[in-house]
Amino acid sequence: MLSSGLRDRQAWPLIAAVVLGAALVYLLSPILTPFLAGAVLAYIGDPLADRLEARGVSRTLATVAVFAALLAVIVAAVVIITPLLAHQVDYLVRRLPEIVDWFQRTAVPWIEGHLGISASRLDVAALREAIAEHWQSTGSLAATLIARATRSGLALMGLLANLALIPVVGFYLLRDWDRLMARIRELLPRRVEATVSALAAECNEVVAAFLRGQFLVMLALGVIYATGLYLVGLELAVLIGLLSGLANIVPYLGFIVGITAASVAAMFQFSDFLIPLLLVWGVYLLGQTLEGTVLTPVLVGDRIGLHPVAVIFAVLAGGQLFGFTGVLLALPVAAVVVVLLRHAHDHYLQSALYRSGDNDEPQQRDP
Repeated sequence: MLSSGLRDRQAWPLIAAVVLGAALVYLLSPILTPFLAGAVLAYIGDPLADRLEARGVSRTLATVAVFAALLAVIVAAVVIITPLLAHQVDYLVRRLPEIVDWFQRTAVPWIEGHLGISASRLDVAALREAIAEHWQSTGSLAATLIARATRSGLALMGLLANLALIPVVGFYLLRDWDRLMARIRELLPRRVEATVSALAAECNEVVAAFLRGQFLVMLALGVIYATGLYLVGLELAVLIGLLSGLANIVPYLGFIVGITAASVAAMFQFSDFLIPLLLVWGVYLLGQTLEGTVLTPVLVGDRIGLHPVAVIFAVLAGGQLFGFTGVLLALPVAAVVVVLLRHAHDHYLQSALYRSGDNDEPQQRDP
């Protein structure tokens, strides 16, 4: 059990520091993205750098090796996945009118016949005409955005500068990570150093489970789903598989979204879709089984303790308050808040306020 905590007069500076930090994040959110991305890279690579340093490698050389490996993985993933995704997005855009036709001719009659739901209010014809009219312009959306971005030299320079800052910031933070943590610990008042260090260690364990463990789970599920759907023969295998993995940041959301989208795609693509549909369901059941029995217990464990609704609320609230910077900070901050609330709850159960009635036992009268 941690110490009884700070006194009231010591708590006010801490509260003021938290409020000031939130205000600074809000004011500086437009320029914080490259620094946060670099900090995430440094945080992910710090354990690997520590292992290399423990084997006698200098910190600078360990940082170079780890950072080169991280950048190589990122570049390889972008080079391999981007053409596949571009091809499948182009395929999806070209087939949208046919998908609407299939929905009107096949899906709507099946829904009306088997579920008893009237779909007469759906103006499918108008939807098909709108898609047929605008789908060609959708395919050139990326080119249009790039053209608009390059019209402004300052905007283009700002984008390139932010991208260039990420590896620079990440490299220096990774090289000096242990030194920065030691300096911060030295600045803590001695009376609360043990308490704050214990809380920080537990917060680090929970945040690491998110940033390292949950990321690896999402990546592994994306690869499993994409590979399985590709073996089934689904044209949109990579797109649906990767989206399923990313959506798994909220438990079971990736499974629900993925199996629904893959089932619809299989029914549209295959004329005799019964066997492909069963195979698609098998792929997602296999992924869900591996997640529950292998991936999550090994990579994440039970250290997070965030309810799925809390995850959704944290992401939406972070995006609403601080934009993309808030989305990046949402889950780590929520994990830290959960740790602090857990210890506040334990402290309350040991407080005099909670135990004030323990000694107020009724006195027994003599018979």
